[in-house]
This record gives sequence, C-alpha cells and structure tokens, in this order.
Amino acid sequence: MYEAGLKKKRAISSFLRTLATAALAFFAPPAIASENPCAEVQEGGAAYTVCDFDARKSDIRLFLRDEKGETYGDFSRLANELASKGKTLVFAMNAGMYAEDRTPVGLFIENGRLLNPANTHAGPGNFHMKPNGVFWIEGGRAGVTETARILKSHQRVDFATQSGPMLVIGGRVHPRIHEDGMSEKFRNGVCVQDGHIVRFAISNRPVTFFEFARLFRDRLHCRDALFLDGGSASGLYAPSLSRHDRFMPAMGPIVGVVEKTNR
Repeated sequence: MYEAGLKKKRAISSFLRTLATAALAFFAPPAIASENPCAEVQEGGAAYTVCDFDARKSDIRLFLRDEKGETYGDFSRLANELASKGKTLVFAMNAGMYAEDRTPVGLFIENGRLLNPANTHAGPGNFHMKPNGVFWIEGGRAGVTETARILKSHQRVDFATQSGPMLVIGGRVHPRIHEDGMSEKFRNGVCVQDGHIVRFAISNRPVTFFEFARLFRDRLHCRDALFLDGGSASGLYAPSLSRHDRFMPAMGPIVGVVEKTNR
C-alpha cells in the first residue's frame, strides 16, 4: 500500500508489531541452522532477517485470493487453507504494494494467469520511483528485472509481482536513493542470485531506503534487488523463527514457500 494514507492505523500496527517481534525473539528457542532458511543479519548498525530459498528445490508461489475470490489478507488465513490441503506454509512475506481494496498496484501473475496488468504510469510514491521492477518465478528459475525490460522481452512466467523502486540495479544503488535520505520505515525486499537463489529480507527496525539498498548490495552481494513494501505493510511469517507478523489493515499480495505436510 502507498506510504500515504491510513497513517494512524499503520503507526499503531507498527508499534504493536515491534513489541511482538521483540518478544518472540526473546522467548523463541535457538533455531537449528541446517534446518532454518532464515537468519538474523547485522549490517550498518541495523538488524535484518534474511531468508534464502532455491527455486529449483522450493515451491515458491505468489498468492492473492482464495478459491472463493476473497483476498487472503493475512498469513494465518493462507496457512490454514494450505493446511486443509495437506500442505505447510514454511515462509511468507508481503509481496508488493496494493491499493485500498488490496488489489496489486502493478503487474501480478499467479499460476500463469494475469490477475493485474503492468503499471507503467507516472505518479507519486515509491512505486513510481522509476525504474521499478518485477520479481518473477518460472519453474526452477527466478529473477528481479526492471519493468520495462521484462515487458519488452515478452517473457512468460508462472508468477510475477511488480513493485518499486528497484533498490539495486546492476550492482549499483538506484540513482534516486540517496545516502542522506531521512525517511525510516520497516522495509522488505527481494533479490535473486545465480538465477535460482531467492533472497528475501526484512528490516527488524525502521531503516532508510539507502540502508536497505546497501544491505542487498554490500552484504547480500545482489546485482539487482527490488523493494516490496514498507511501514506496517512489511511483514514476515517464519515458523522456523517462531515469527508471525500480523497486520492492520489487511495486506494484499503474498509470496510464500509451500511444502507437503507428509513427505
């Protein structure tokens, strides 16, 4: 959702989420590294959670609406529906900006179906800070690509979500993201390495755009990275960390990793 609007509710949600995250971090038992795709990372004095998945081995999907056509809106509803089908949601994160009715602001493809067209219009806010980009998945491959480039390629994908701005482009921080920026918010984003290693990151405290971009460039060594969302819309579902962020108001697109319950 755009950073403007619903400020009071988002501020309350952000405060409550900060308290919940701190409590979970304090009481949660230590995770076993070999079984945990997520890790706590410190960079430039800020704390982040980074979760890595191999698209060749993990079932990474995008979700928007359930079988009744209703927007999931939160991680619990998605996890419960998958559980009813014998599947487990092992990771989830907000997957891009959305309007007041929770529909995606830009391109959204789910299971090969176009649910929302690409948005190339000019406008205010982070989404329109060109170039923006698309996170996509196609079989065992994945990527983060500038919007204009992926549209020009006519690439067919299984899943795609458009957001903005790009954080890192070709190994460089987006030219409109400046080191002296003052706006600090919770932020989440994604990058892909070697065409299949998908790296999701979320800040555990408010950070600037530059701090967040620097995480992807300097610590995660990503050549291209995409901002997904910020403020109270930034959330993580990571059972391996005993973490389940909740939202007020409800969210739009979700990216998740699914496993069969009985393997």
